[in-house]
Amino acid sequence: MDSYTDGEKSMANRARDWFAQAEKDVALARLAQANASHEWACFAAQQAAEKAVKALHLWRGQEAWGHVVARLLRELPTVPPADLVDRGMVLDNFYVSSRYPNGHPEGAPFEHYGRLQSSEALEHAGQILAYVRAEMAGP
Repeated sequence: MDSYTDGEKSMANRARDWFAQAEKDVALARLAQANASHEWACFAAQQAAEKAVKALHLWRGQEAWGHVVARLLRELPTVPPADLVDRGMVLDNFYVSSRYPNGHPEGAPFEHYGRLQSSEALEHAGQILAYVRAEMAGP
């Protein structure tokens, strides 16, 4: 018998679901980038990071709410490396502006994002997912 209570075990099990979806969102971001839908690649990368960090919160026995990746990282029981919080801050800028025409002074979102932005978003999300994967694999 493990040391989890039923509620904690349920959260840990859901953590795997959240992380699996985060990995799927990164795959979608790569497909969007390959299809020159860089705005969607940026948004999917932000979503992947958000879901991964929420998975780690669940893994650690706590729930997390909201969509701000940097804040979600700061609220982890063990503070992650500062550069991950910085990466989260970059990704947070893609949450609204990559989807809504009023997210920029003019132009549709697709006019504001290119390979440079989507590559950066994928890099940042990848680093956050790698951190979460390692934390969930540890003791």
